[in-house]
Amino acid sequence: MRILIVTDAWTPQVNGVVRSLQNTAREARTLGAHIDFLTPGDFRTVPMPTYPEIRLALATPSMVGRRMDEIGADFVHIATEGPLGIMARRICLKRGRVFTTSYHTRFPEYLAARAPVPQALSYAWLRRFHNAGAGVMISTPTLDAELRGRGFHNIMRWSRGVDATLFRPRERADMDALVRDLPRPIFLSVGRVAVEKNIAAFLALDLPGSKVVVGEGPARAELEARYPAVHFVGLKQGEELARVYAAADVFVFPSLTDTFGIVLLEALASGLPVAAFPVTGPMDVIGDAPADAPVGVLDNDLRRAALAAVDLDRGTARAYAQRYSWRACTEQFLTNIETAQARSQPPRQAAG
Repeated sequence: MRILIVTDAWTPQVNGVVRSLQNTAREARTLGAHIDFLTPGDFRTVPMPTYPEIRLALATPSMVGRRMDEIGADFVHIATEGPLGIMARRICLKRGRVFTTSYHTRFPEYLAARAPVPQALSYAWLRRFHNAGAGVMISTPTLDAELRGRGFHNIMRWSRGVDATLFRPRERADMDALVRDLPRPIFLSVGRVAVEKNIAAFLALDLPGSKVVVGEGPARAELEARYPAVHFVGLKQGEELARVYAAADVFVFPSLTDTFGIVLLEALASGLPVAAFPVTGPMDVIGDAPADAPVGVLDNDLRRAALAAVDLDRGTARAYAQRYSWRACTEQFLTNIETAQARSQPPRQAAG
């Protein structure tokens, strides 16, 4: 099977959407499927207003249609609701072509954090966008229930994974040298440094030891000036990122809007207990942990959660993360595609 994924989120962006798609494509090859991508890299781009790190494709529907024809995939999956996703959806509908979508980002909440746009209006648009497909893939049970309540149809589960070989506990010599020598406990946050990630809720906490932030984003300069005691180490990926995780003591996840949070799995696989708010994402990722073997603390008081997480067992966190794999995630994705294709086929006439 050859699948085309249309996405407005792509490299050089560093986020959960891009990592999910890249890992899914890699694992798909081992399962006998091939995934092609249609991304902003196929066209001229311009920076997104107020968020220049994100590039928007300068493409027309005819350009997108030609590119889709050149790739010649058996099935189309639309990963984002940006310009390319909108045009691909329009083309599929016009041609009577079955497609699926995925819901990665809470755009209504993100938009409301930056502009006075009613969330009800944003959700109405998103509902119309996704309900046109044969299925919308979401990552967690909590998000499933929420979107069903908002009128979304044909919801399919598509979880996430972690590379537990890369993200693992390490000996001191294999940890990030700058982070490991900070006063302990070391509280770490990893992600885009932007208002919608609620990073200031972490930075403002009165905590012992040290706070470390990994990531870049439009709010970094302002927050770095406001919180000079916090260690902002910039963007880290791959081995560099894994060595930072291994050097910390607790992973603090302040976001209120993420639909999953791959960084939660990376932290757990590295042996870091999690402190987070009891919201979609953290509730789904660590909420299933046994009561007698917790891997994190969920509390509306994030400081209390962070302090309590210091005492949790690192080995338990690691073992819990190993329940998640990119292979299982990809199998789930491919099964969803097959289900969507079956839905599009007319029922066979009984013989005779």
